[in-house]
Amino acid sequence: MRTIAITGAGGFLAWHLRCHLHGQGWASPLLLDHVAWGDAEGRRGVLQRADAVVHLAGINRAKPGEVEEGNIRIAQQLVDSLERTGRTPDLIYTSSTHAEHDTPYGRGKRRAGEILGEWADRVGAKFTTFVLPHVFGEQCRPFYNSVAATFCYQIAKGEAPRVDVNGQLELVHAQDVCAAIVETLLQPAGGLRRLHGRPVTVVELLEQVQALDADYRNDIVPDLRDDFTLRLFNTYRGYLYPEHYPVGLKLNTDNRGGLFEAVKGYSGGQAFLSTTKPGITRGEHYHFNKVERFLVIGGSAVIRIRKLFSREVSEFRVSGSEPRYIDMPTLHTHNITNTGSDTLLTMFWSNEIFDPARPDTVCEPVNQQG
Repeated sequence: MRTIAITGAGGFLAWHLRCHLHGQGWASPLLLDHVAWGDAEGRRGVLQRADAVVHLAGINRAKPGEVEEGNIRIAQQLVDSLERTGRTPDLIYTSSTHAEHDTPYGRGKRRAGEILGEWADRVGAKFTTFVLPHVFGEQCRPFYNSVAATFCYQIAKGEAPRVDVNGQLELVHAQDVCAAIVETLLQPAGGLRRLHGRPVTVVELLEQVQALDADYRNDIVPDLRDDFTLRLFNTYRGYLYPEHYPVGLKLNTDNRGGLFEAVKGYSGGQAFLSTTKPGITRGEHYHFNKVERFLVIGGSAVIRIRKLFSREVSEFRVSGSEPRYIDMPTLHTHNITNTGSDTLLTMFWSNEIFDPARPDTVCEPVNQQG
């Protein structure tokens, strides 16, 4: 299997690429984050071992001159380091639709691509440029370079977003970008690839996130049959976690017993019940897109959740005597353990019917750190 190096390894898109590679069983990539990049000798050592380099590093937010010059400088540093290794790995560069415009960021991204392309032509390396529109997804940094992330964050936190200019957006999810990158890693043809996303205005985007929030706050799962809506919903849910969970459900009781509404949704899905013996753990997996609900009906349990590549494990103690659900955040591995002396009864629900051909369920222990 090929050895992949990723620049800008501390960023949002790099995290998604690591998740994508990990989920497909690739070897752990070599990571060049901001700190590692500053060590010129270490940088060359990493590139010396790479069969392919995915160049995600760049500067988005700074003074205009630094944005332009910084992106050019990083590209030149990469070329200089590659020259010193004497190797010619495949090179993938993520540019932007802004490179078509005469702005500091656009000029910097455009010239960076030219520098990388000139090196590839000179040494005979395969060089692919991805021209990306607005990229969004889970763990994206709000108030930075994604209005989708900003809206999702503000609405999840109960804030009131404001639209200054109702511009036109084209949104592509980070995992779609990663799928295209991996396809190129497997078949490195080189050239220019323009990725396309969902066209939407700023106002339309805000209204859609607000509608998702209104449903979800009323314990209704929105209609998630559209892939873009599902991924926008998962991005929004990522900013609710962990403070929003577990979510309590109203338990209605009388002399006959009790009743509560476990799941309400506009697009169906699949529910099933499981029994778990004392001390036994279920789960130990994560999802890329699927919304999965854990709801204990009888007994007591602890639910543990860990974001991929993180060492921090969150624990939530739940009981059938007080019905509360947790909808698992995507790209977080999770499990549930029976902590009581009786059999645990749990209802699991997902927004889609399980398909063995595309299960969207990747095994990974929660206690497997980092």
